Amino acid sequence: MGKRLGPQTVRLERPVAVTAAAAVAGKMEGEGPLGECFDRIVQDALFGEDSWEKAESHFVREAMERAVQKSGHTMGDMDYVFCGDLLNQCIGTTFGIKDFSIPCFGVFGACSTMGETMSLGAMLIDGGFAEQVLAGASSHFCSAEKQFRFPLPLGIQRPPVSARTVTGAGAAVLSRKGEGPVIREITTGKIVDLGIKDANHMGAAMAPAAAALIAAHLRETNRRPEDYDYIVTGDLGRIGRDLAAELLAKEGFPMDERYTDCGILVYDPQKQDVHAGGSGCACSAVTFAGYFYPKLRRGEIRRMLFVPTGALLSTTSVQQGLTIPGIAHGIVLESGKGAD
Repeated sequence: MGKRLGPQTVRLERPVAVTAAAAVAGKMEGEGPLGECFDRIVQDALFGEDSWEKAESHFVREAMERAVQKSGHTMGDMDYVFCGDLLNQCIGTTFGIKDFSIPCFGVFGACSTMGETMSLGAMLIDGGFAEQVLAGASSHFCSAEKQFRFPLPLGIQRPPVSARTVTGAGAAVLSRKGEGPVIREITTGKIVDLGIKDANHMGAAMAPAAAALIAAHLRETNRRPEDYDYIVTGDLGRIGRDLAAELLAKEGFPMDERYTDCGILVYDPQKQDVHAGGSGCACSAVTFAGYFYPKLRRGEIRRMLFVPTGALLSTTSVQQGLTIPGIAHGIVLESGKGAD
């Protein structure tokens, strides 16, 4: 089987170092529990631009430039860039990276995109096709509401099961050699669809995919949940996290406090009106880059399973009454001195 541990999981021949990461977040995210963890907090939701979409591209550009600068490299040292967002045709990414002049792959995995960009980048390096890869993802509350639900000026009330799309972008520099935590294994998700149709209930739509991914990973690596300091899903929020835990218990993998979700961590539910929690591509991206990455680098986390989650819907599919398939992508990160 070579590098393959099972149908969904691969173990890299040589670990890939995450040499730097950066998170740029919006005002509300900066007011949350992780505010001090972000590289920059942007108070203006428009980021000096004249549209939400242009603002999102600005977040992308800023996060990626900061990550590369922190790595000690330049954009010219990057062999490839992988990035994606929630907007139609990933225009947040396109206009954010277009001036970098780096070979690029635009990626769409909905809110699981950070997991997908890091997975693909690490596999590209492990395959010998690159030395340095820049990976990232973004979202914006205002642009997402405008595209998927209702423009904000309409003042539509959101139901309690809904989550708030995180405004911001996260980026990471992956390297064949260098200091930092390393990516050891990758478990690629399958599309899971249990028939959820409520476009506001993202946690319920994504939870089955998250549970299926985690269960597959544990079986294929022959591990138990307690082998990880953290198992972290992307943006299920409080409701989705509990649903995923219930499904995992039925699979024989009971979860404890080591299982959490980026959508729970990024906002303060007592002080911020976010309903079920956080969502969006940036939810896992900024939480990983700003909060978990430094802990891995300092050795406070020995091993974690990072599982960004995504709801594969579009405005067209929702209007046609289709279900909302979900997907999740898993990455095993370990603290250490980096890759040699």
